Amino acid sequence: MGGGGGVTNIMVVVAVVLAVSSWLVPTRAGLSAAECHEERRLAVNACKSVLHVGVPSPQCCQRVRVSHAECICPDVTPEVVAIIGDINRAIRLVERCGRRVPHHFKCGSITT
Repeated sequence: MGGGGGVTNIMVVVAVVLAVSSWLVPTRAGLSAAECHEERRLAVNACKSVLHVGVPSPQCCQRVRVSHAECICPDVTPEVVAIIGDINRAIRLVERCGRRVPHHFKCGSITT
């Protein structure tokens, strides 16, 4: 990703990954800050293709299926929601990965 849009593109990937992966796995007790950081890093790397292709890759879907809400939801701020723009698109991405997005689920600044 070259040029001036690189930072913006990375922010969009982060925003989409945060939204996409936040509805996924029931939480397990005691994830460390380092484990959550690594989980977010892996999700961003796996889902970068969403920017170019518009559909999640198998690697992105796998990451979506294993991500933990307690790692992702704290980062879903109003600023991230503004970057995402279309929450319905993020929900469709989750559903393409075979996950159901529950109604009235609260994750950071998003409520479905």
